[in-house]
Amino acid sequence: MKEDYYEILGISKGATPAEIKKAYRKKAIEYHPDKNPGDAKAEERFKQAAEAYEILSDPNKKARYDQYGHAAFEGGGGFGGGGMNMDDIFSQFGDIFGGAFGGGGFSGFGGFGGGGQRRAKGSNLRIRVKLTLEEVALGVEKKIKVRRKVQADGVTYKTCSTCNGQGQVTKITNTILGRMQTAATCNVCGGSGQQLDQKPSGADAQGLKVAEETVSIKIPGGVEEGMQLKVAGKGNEAPGNGVAGDLLVAIETQEHATLKREGDNLHYDLYVSVPDAVLGTSKEIDAITGKVRIKLEPGIQSGKILRLRGKGISSINGYGSGDLLVHVNVWTPKELNKEQKEFFERMQNNENFEPKPEKSDKSFFEKVKDMFS
Repeated sequence: MKEDYYEILGISKGATPAEIKKAYRKKAIEYHPDKNPGDAKAEERFKQAAEAYEILSDPNKKARYDQYGHAAFEGGGGFGGGGMNMDDIFSQFGDIFGGAFGGGGFSGFGGFGGGGQRRAKGSNLRIRVKLTLEEVALGVEKKIKVRRKVQADGVTYKTCSTCNGQGQVTKITNTILGRMQTAATCNVCGGSGQQLDQKPSGADAQGLKVAEETVSIKIPGGVEEGMQLKVAGKGNEAPGNGVAGDLLVAIETQEHATLKREGDNLHYDLYVSVPDAVLGTSKEIDAITGKVRIKLEPGIQSGKILRLRGKGISSINGYGSGDLLVHVNVWTPKELNKEQKEFFERMQNNENFEPKPEKSDKSFFEKVKDMFS
């Protein structure tokens, strides 16, 4: 089981953005590869801290994590963790560490900052995927055609002459406090340290072309409308030796004809006739896996809720499935023929037809309370 992000950074759930940032900086300094050369365990802790900060520093991601845990980012590659490398970490969070290791930036693992070469990252792509209630309940693997930028065949690059392959240019200015050195991303190569050398026909100014690719997206059961998944490395590629961006998948859900979702539970309205309610019967109803047959006891009351356990939505946290709640509604006819009317007129004063609720018969408000508990 993955370690809790709050425990990784050593903070509480109520930590402020400033406290989260401070905690991450402390962990990154402690486990930075330059301070722990050859220590695989320290490198792993360094990556875990970056992964935790990636989630907790973003209000939307943090809210989903607080509600669903790690499962909120599973499916389609997920966030951080296995998809993160040192370049991802340094490029996304370099501003956190400014000056922490003397002179600003890092030197190990690819040499980002501190005179090393920066790997540019391609832009992210965003798509929407519409799911049926059945797909939401059980999870599904979707194959989606995506048009993304990739490096054209035959393209070659050379070292940027402006930054000499460093991806940064430095500037020294004299101030009243002394000589100040600042670094900025090279405006010629965009920080990649490389320039286009040979451009094939059909490629753009960066040596990229648009190609269509079929991407497989694994969507876990229990996702909700508006939730976003990430497929790492399936966005636009970057020129040279850059890192590809990500494919962000926004979830949309379709309404079901008879089933309504509430969290991990499903609701079904079952209408029965007066004779069926009096005599009892069995009915076939919709469930997420197909039709199921339920038995109605003689004398069943309108408003009765029958609970079919485990017939709801799979929990995104992996805690089983919700229930299917069947709401019984006894349907009263509005028009009667003469014979029917005479029958009910005879029964109108019959003692057996007088309402006699038992203590076990819950009120409407008690039923609503039970339904949401």
